[in-house]
Amino acid sequence: MRVVVQARRAARQPAWRGIGYGLLLALPILLFLVSLTLGLYGIDVSDVGRILLSPLWPNLADDIPDAAQTIVLQIRLPRVLAALLIGATLACTGTAFQGIFKNPLVDSNLLGVSSGAGFGAALMLLIKAGTLQVQLAAFAFGLLAVSLAFFGSRMYRTAPMIVLTLMGILIGSLFNSLTSLLKYVADPLDTLPAITFWLLGGLTGVTWSDIPLLALVTIAGSLFFWLIRWQFNILSLGDAEAIALGINPDRLKLMIIVVATLMSAIAVSVGGVIGWVGLVIPHAGRILVGPDHKRLIPVSLSLGAAFLLLIDNVSRTVLPSEVPLGVLTGLIGVPMLIALLRRNRTGW
Repeated sequence: MRVVVQARRAARQPAWRGIGYGLLLALPILLFLVSLTLGLYGIDVSDVGRILLSPLWPNLADDIPDAAQTIVLQIRLPRVLAALLIGATLACTGTAFQGIFKNPLVDSNLLGVSSGAGFGAALMLLIKAGTLQVQLAAFAFGLLAVSLAFFGSRMYRTAPMIVLTLMGILIGSLFNSLTSLLKYVADPLDTLPAITFWLLGGLTGVTWSDIPLLALVTIAGSLFFWLIRWQFNILSLGDAEAIALGINPDRLKLMIIVVATLMSAIAVSVGGVIGWVGLVIPHAGRILVGPDHKRLIPVSLSLGAAFLLLIDNVSRTVLPSEVPLGVLTGLIGVPMLIALLRRNRTGW
């Protein structure tokens, strides 16, 4: 009798796993609809749905006030999309970095991407440049930081990944010091608050012009990681095993680093420095679906998008004034990571 019960449980388990996997992937869609209803101006879900469909059927939302349509289409929708895309990007790049370095405590900050992008944005804010210039500078200096870390590591032939990690930490510290210098010379009544608020991360100033490039890079980078998902699994076995299976691990890791850096730099250039997403979400994904990147990459994308969107909803609705996202992700991410590490006692 016990054998029969165990056989039935084993037969049902794949079905339950498939349902749970589908729910994880559908989570951002549910939060997307809910997020568009939240705010000082409350809007029903049915009205939100009709407003979203109004560009296709113009008469569908004729009875809805123009103010509500403007709030949904011009203010909340680009912000919600940006939160989904940035959260997915940071989680995906965190998964990629942790996979190639085989280290559960690394994310996109490892190679100085966020530090370099933060310095570029602070420099533009110091000279009072426009929003586009701020984003371009953040993107350019993010790539510069990684380039310095990479070419600096090429001077040493032993343990290239370890040297690259150390160079990334050093370059990140350098750009953090330069950013502190900019904050020191900035006008404390005008420029300094703008620099500080941007470095803390936020989606207040997101507009439709920010979405196309962010969406393109996020989708293309995620698709690239999905296509090489089996190579991630091979890299986790070690370089010797990868070479034996016909893979050049150094070249593959370099390609992954370049793509992940591009994705991280774009995300930082739009939303500022938002930490902990790329560190916490991959841990949660491994606990839920295991280390196989075939499932881990889609789940990390979904959880990252849902997590940052949830944080953004808390930021703009719970307290009277909006709280920077970097503050909330730190306050929530630290206890989450402690709980996840306690839960996952089997190690890396």
